[in-house]
Amino acid sequence: MTVEVNKGPVVGMRHVQALLIFLNITVMYLGRLNVGVSVVAMTNAESTNPNYPEYDWSESQKALILSSFFWGYIVTQFVGGYLCKRFGVKTVMLWGSFASGVTSALSPLFIGFGGWQAYCGIRVLMGFAQGLLFPCIHQHLARWSPPAERNRLGALSHTGIECGNVCAMFLSGMIAKSAIGWPGISYVSAGVAFAWCALWFVLASDNAPESRFIGAAELHYIESSLKHSENYHRKVIPIPWSAILNSLPVLALLITRCCESYGLSTLQAEIPSYMNGVLDMDIKSNAFFSALPFLAMWCMSYVYLITADVLLSGNRLSLTALRKTFNSLAFWIPCATLIGIGFLDKDQKTLAIVLMTISVGFNSGATIGSSLNTIDLSPNHASIVMGIVNTAANVVPIVTPLVVGVIVKDTADRSQWQIVFAIAAFLFFVGNCIFLAFGSAVAQPWDAEDFLQPAGRAAEELAEGKPKAIDEKSR
Repeated sequence: MTVEVNKGPVVGMRHVQALLIFLNITVMYLGRLNVGVSVVAMTNAESTNPNYPEYDWSESQKALILSSFFWGYIVTQFVGGYLCKRFGVKTVMLWGSFASGVTSALSPLFIGFGGWQAYCGIRVLMGFAQGLLFPCIHQHLARWSPPAERNRLGALSHTGIECGNVCAMFLSGMIAKSAIGWPGISYVSAGVAFAWCALWFVLASDNAPESRFIGAAELHYIESSLKHSENYHRKVIPIPWSAILNSLPVLALLITRCCESYGLSTLQAEIPSYMNGVLDMDIKSNAFFSALPFLAMWCMSYVYLITADVLLSGNRLSLTALRKTFNSLAFWIPCATLIGIGFLDKDQKTLAIVLMTISVGFNSGATIGSSLNTIDLSPNHASIVMGIVNTAANVVPIVTPLVVGVIVKDTADRSQWQIVFAIAAFLFFVGNCIFLAFGSAVAQPWDAEDFLQPAGRAAEELAEGKPKAIDEKSR
């Protein structure tokens, strides 16, 4: 007689949580990335809505605006990882998202009385608020996702990154040309952030046992598959800081994510300026073609997701092999296309757009390739590992526009953009080499709930062939 394995409903509250995370990432990326289009609109009113103020900002000032979000963003990554363990994911994400919406709504007011300096200041505050979120997101996925579905639910929720990119590039350009002009970009971003907060307040829970809407079958499926202790949700597991910071897979992931962050932030922040300067496109076509690569990225993310499901379900690849394969596609194809883009000018607009679309589209594989790797390495400390990795990775977007500002003095000069794209291509190549050599998708020994307890450490040392250390600890 075979025992039927209960997998809960096909669509349940775990999927609702993934949908909420998808929407949160979309909304937050809209507020984060619309600055690329906003700055172009604010400094070139004739191409958008001339009824709103135009500002004469230098390239270096615009570079500071583009990077200012990340000044605040890197500060609160660790804080977010700690707070979600202390107060719960639901509370921290609610207030972080609400604060982000408030800063978005206040942006036009600040710009009006303080110019580019005030714009930088309000975006630093937005960075503070949003910096709390991604450590919470990874912890939420670890608590709600059965191991067999973790890759699928994580990848589905993270497609909000691509959706947010498309919205930021395309919708922002359309709003800037509308009757509400460039201030409307901030107001719309704030409105959708507040709407998300309402949904999250009603539907979200820190874990399955606390949900008001979950069924008994799904609750049993989730909790039994996670295989944790009975009072797991009521205790805070001590954080093995030394083991985490000295873990080779964590360090490899950190370097990999930094390299990916540089390459992608180059495309995210600089595509509008490149198209406007080198390809000589007006803001309307700029908005569409700026969004096109990220629309391809969104579509490709589902191609990667379906392919990953097929490969994992058929045991054709291990999870580690899958992550390294997808990460190679996500890094090395953009590496090649970025070099090609640097040799094109306005007479080759179509080819430039095609290469940028391929570059950004294939980069979506980095979500399954390396972004979700924090949960693999440590489901119990996913928020902490994510805080460490994301802090380092988001120092990079502060540097990216500043580097571009130093190199690109004339946005119409193709040779200056060649240098920008070559740097990004080099980092894509090196970053993936490191991940191939040292990356892993296996839960690390220090993830164990009892790792910092004497019995847990003794068992670990025995597994590593260190009985002497066990004897010393037992005396």
